[in-house]
Amino acid sequence: MTNLIQNLPEKIVRISVTNDLVTDKRVDKTAKTLSRLGFKVVLIGRKKKDSSLLSTRLYSTQRFSLPFEKGPLFYACYNIWLFIYLIFNKSHLLVANDLDTLPANYFIHLLKNIPLVYDSHEYFTGVPELTSRPKVQRIWKIIERYIFPKLHDVITVNESIANLYSAEYGILARVVRNVPETITNPDIADKVSLGISINKSIIILQGAGINVDRGAEEAVLAMKYLDNVLLLIIGGGDVIDNLKVLIIENQLGEKVQLIPKQPMNTLVLYTKCGDIGLTLDKDTNINYKFSLPNKLFDYIQAGIPILASALPEIQKIVEGYQIGMITKSHDPKHIAECIQKMLVEKNQIDIWKENLKIAARELCWENEEIVLREVYAKYL
Repeated sequence: MTNLIQNLPEKIVRISVTNDLVTDKRVDKTAKTLSRLGFKVVLIGRKKKDSSLLSTRLYSTQRFSLPFEKGPLFYACYNIWLFIYLIFNKSHLLVANDLDTLPANYFIHLLKNIPLVYDSHEYFTGVPELTSRPKVQRIWKIIERYIFPKLHDVITVNESIANLYSAEYGILARVVRNVPETITNPDIADKVSLGISINKSIIILQGAGINVDRGAEEAVLAMKYLDNVLLLIIGGGDVIDNLKVLIIENQLGEKVQLIPKQPMNTLVLYTKCGDIGLTLDKDTNINYKFSLPNKLFDYIQAGIPILASALPEIQKIVEGYQIGMITKSHDPKHIAECIQKMLVEKNQIDIWKENLKIAARELCWENEEIVLREVYAKYL
């Protein structure tokens, strides 16, 4: 098989996404999978004013520096630049990640007769940033309704979202969950070198999108009711400034530490230091309701028990594998009670950790990428 791939003509696949590529694990894993299949991969994103340098990767990258960083002008500008880039650069296959990259890819697909795969990381038109702005949501929905029924290869992140697309457009989306790669030869997590207290229980809440209705505010306030506990909130999002105010107002500087976005290899070291991982998204919109966040699987691979909100896809995994607890309320005092209960039940912790080993073996990228190989192999 390897010799056959080596003898095939080189096929260039261009994968596009609107983020800066630094922390997007899903596109990184997809790009590596396609590279191993034999494609020449170019991953396309954008470079913001505060974007970090990219680490060395197995594939090529291209980042656009655009005059706008958010809002309608950013999305319009990105798609125009992407369209021009794809016009003048040879491709054998296009991969659009999420609806905000789809217009440019779709029109290049029509114009140059290049196959197109669509990878939907979420139920895009259901995100709170759009549900709170119905006019903007309507525009994205028009774009989706025009293009989506014409797509042939669609991938998404869980069964619930696949079912939504099937009911709405009659499209069978393949499911590839955004789970981590199996960690081989793992680096040892050292609290001292990371600047983490060695005398406190560590609670982790991480994510590239620590946004409204993700439960971060309640997690911070829960620390008022706990002693000898440190909450690490790692990542970025639109509530970070609010969290800083909450920490000051409630005098929680010794109990909550905000850590900015970290490179993927560094983030896992922080995660491994945790005693409990939090995923507290709220059922305030259809996208959050059916979310299956990256952090859930990061906690599993790191082997730390999970405290999660009662969302269907998350609850199915936490209860199915018996790897943590489900909180029925976002009341900070109740969250604190759940954390305290998890920390003191030593026998239960041992059971959770054994079950986490099983979950980590099964919920890994090496198993999920089997579907990707089936989708993309035909384009070789």
